[in-house]
Amino acid sequence: MITALAGGVGAARFLQGLIRVISEENLTVIVNTGDDIELFGLHVSPDIDIVIYTLAGIVDEEKGWGIKGDTFHCLDMLQKYGHETWFRLGDRDLAAHIQRTTLLKCGLKLSEITAKMSHALGLKVRILPMTDEKFGTFIVTDRGRMHFQEYLVKRGAQDRVAGVEFEGVGEARPAPDVLESILSSEAVIVCPSNPIVSIGTVLSIPGVKEALMKTKARVAAISPIVGGRPIKGPADKLMSGLGLEVSAYAVAAYYRDFLDVYVIDDVDRGEKSRIEALGLKVGVTDTVMSSMENKIRLAEAVLTLLH
Repeated sequence: MITALAGGVGAARFLQGLIRVISEENLTVIVNTGDDIELFGLHVSPDIDIVIYTLAGIVDEEKGWGIKGDTFHCLDMLQKYGHETWFRLGDRDLAAHIQRTTLLKCGLKLSEITAKMSHALGLKVRILPMTDEKFGTFIVTDRGRMHFQEYLVKRGAQDRVAGVEFEGVGEARPAPDVLESILSSEAVIVCPSNPIVSIGTVLSIPGVKEALMKTKARVAAISPIVGGRPIKGPADKLMSGLGLEVSAYAVAAYYRDFLDVYVIDDVDRGEKSRIEALGLKVGVTDTVMSSMENKIRLAEAVLTLLH
């Protein structure tokens, strides 16, 4: 069995390729929930949803989020009623949030709900939220402290970052099977996701980093930084704001306590020896997932390096 740690779009694209190389039943995905937010009284789990939508084949590939062919009539009406609609929730997308919120109010845990929703869309992959507890990622900026979604979506990641805070981390516990999955896996893959607010949140849950260090499985990560920039998202701004070098090397150093294998893009070949000096096995390949063929080749390359 393979366990993957995942954020949103980058992780979902990699997982698309991975499930074409291994069987879905042999994959467990532990997903960041620090991006979760309440909107219009609904519990929205963006990273869980993008992973489910992508693996179910219904994601809007062009936008990189939401459901393909979706409409926004409900949001248009909410705007007429005076609501802010900066977070774009499509009409079909709303069904997921209504379902999740309804079941939460009935007393089900987020992990139970995620399993029900993924199975309803025909997935055999086991998808686990990192925690069932309420958890929020907040960005401290020169304009004040704000939820990550407000920083990223509403304000377009334009504010200078001074810090990142995880609200609820003191009370959060790993969701059922999270630690067991890491400890019993044949291999663990850290997807190419934001190291600070996607993977960093998962690592902040008590016991997760320790399980990664303790597991007998080899642990690989794919760099989300290519040529000094993230393929998608504000990882560069967050890393710079925290005083980190924006490079494939810096991400490797961030993960070094539990990492065995690190995969970087061809353009970062010059960093290979510096990363190897951290004690890591380094693979160099094309990590830009611009087609399904590229996603499959990347998945195959990672699995080869793990063996």
